[in-house]
Amino acid sequence: MFVDSVKFEIRSGKGGAGSKSFRREKFVELGGPDGGDGGDGGSVYFECSLNTHTLENYKGKRLLKAQDGFDGSGRKKHGKNGQDLILIVPPGTAVIDDENGEVLLDLTKDKERKILLKGGKGGLGNFHFKNSINQAPSYAQPGLLGQSLVIRLELKLIADVGLVGFPNVGKSTLISCISNARPQIANYEFTTLTPKLGQVSVDEFSGFVMADIPGIIRGASSGKGLGIEFLKHIERTKILLFMLDLAREDLNILEQFNALRDEINAFSPILASKEYAIALTRSDTCEKNALISSFNDFSKPFKQILTTQKNNLFLTSDFTEPLNNAPRFIIAISSPTKENINELKFALWQMLQTNIKF
Repeated sequence: MFVDSVKFEIRSGKGGAGSKSFRREKFVELGGPDGGDGGDGGSVYFECSLNTHTLENYKGKRLLKAQDGFDGSGRKKHGKNGQDLILIVPPGTAVIDDENGEVLLDLTKDKERKILLKGGKGGLGNFHFKNSINQAPSYAQPGLLGQSLVIRLELKLIADVGLVGFPNVGKSTLISCISNARPQIANYEFTTLTPKLGQVSVDEFSGFVMADIPGIIRGASSGKGLGIEFLKHIERTKILLFMLDLAREDLNILEQFNALRDEINAFSPILASKEYAIALTRSDTCEKNALISSFNDFSKPFKQILTTQKNNLFLTSDFTEPLNNAPRFIIAISSPTKENINELKFALWQMLQTNIKF
C-alpha cells in the first residue's frame, strides 16, 4: 500500500526526578545528602532513509512517545536517560505542524537526521542543594515535562522528470519502456493508482529518475479524479514532460495541453513555472501526413523559439536560456515501436544538465 500522508501526535520523554536521599552507613555518623540526578527524557528525531518509500508504518498511529528519563537514587547515582524516538521516513518527507501548517522539517537526503522535540531535563538530587545554612536539604527537583506536538507527514517523491498527462495517455507504458519501473498497464483509464518511480539509464555512467503519477482530468485542481491527490509528487521534480495523445478523439493535442496547463496552474504557480518538454504519444497510430499536420499546427506558437526541425518531427532549442514558458522540445514517440525513445532519453538528459529553474 502506498501511503503518502499521515497525522499523529508525538511526545518527547519526561525528565526523571532527582533523589531525596541521605547517606546511611554503619560507622558513618550524620551522613549528608547524597541524592542523585534524574535522567533526561528521550528526544524525538526524524531520520531519512532510502530503505523505505512510503509512510505506511505510521498509518493508524495516534501517539508515538519517547521514553521517560529514570529517577535518580541514593549514593549520587544518576538516573538513566530515556531512549530517543527515531522515526524513519523516506526522502521527500515534510513534517508539518498540523495546527498552523508550518513546515517544521523537510527531509531529502539519505541518512539525514534532525531533532524535532527535545526531551525534558532530569531533576537535580538533593546533594546539589546542600550549603552552610541548610546541610540536610530534603528538596530535590522533579524532572521537566517533555514536549508534545500534533504533526502531519506528507511525502513528495523526488524525481528529475515528472510525467503529466490525461489517463491512459501512455505514461506507464513509457516509464516501463525506458526504466526499471514495472507499473500496471491496461487499456482503461486510471490504471495507475499510485505514483511510480523509475531509474532511466542514458548510458553506462549517467541517468535520471522519472516519476509517473495518476492521470489528471479536467477539474483535478478542485478535487476531481486521482491526479490532484498526487500532483504534489511532481512539485519536487526538476522538469516536467507533458504527454499528449495523438490518437485521442474527443480532444486534440492542443486542447489536451491547454487543459493540463490550466489544472497545474490552478494547483501550484510554482509547479507551473517549471521548465517542461512535450511528447506526442502513439505516433504509430497516425498516418504520416496527418501526423505532420497535427505536429505543425501544434508547434506554431513555439516556432520562433524552437530552432531545429528534423525529419523525425523532433524540435529542440539550444538549451542555453529560459524559454519564456515555452517547451524545451517537442517530440513524437511510440513506446511499443520504440520510435524516438532513445532521442527522448537523451533530450531529457541534456535538458537536465542545462536546467536553470528547479
